Amino acid sequence: MRPFLRLTHSLAAASISLLSACSSVGVGVSVPLLPGVSIGVGAGSGGVHLGVGAGVGPVGVGVGVNQRGQVGAGVGVGTSTNVGGAQVGVGVGTGTTIYDPAQPKANR
Repeated sequence: MRPFLRLTHSLAAASISLLSACSSVGVGVSVPLLPGVSIGVGAGSGGVHLGVGAGVGPVGVGVGVNQRGQVGAGVGVGTSTNVGGAQVGVGVGTGTTIYDPAQPKANR
């Protein structure tokens, strides 16, 4: 298995956890843009997410947005394997909401 494919699909799997601000379980697909950088979409218990991820080896970071307009950022670790000619991966991570349009703006 080529390391680049392993990294890309590890990031895809980790993206679900990375892009949600709370616990979420789901599935995702990513497309490599550059070596170590991919764009992905995922759906799970936290909703639908679109984001971009980057990483080295099994560790990845990502930023994404969900269907409510919340922007999240996070970090995770993932792994993948070849199953019937397709790469299948799983990842875990932690994330936080860095922008929520539903939250009132703070007084300055």
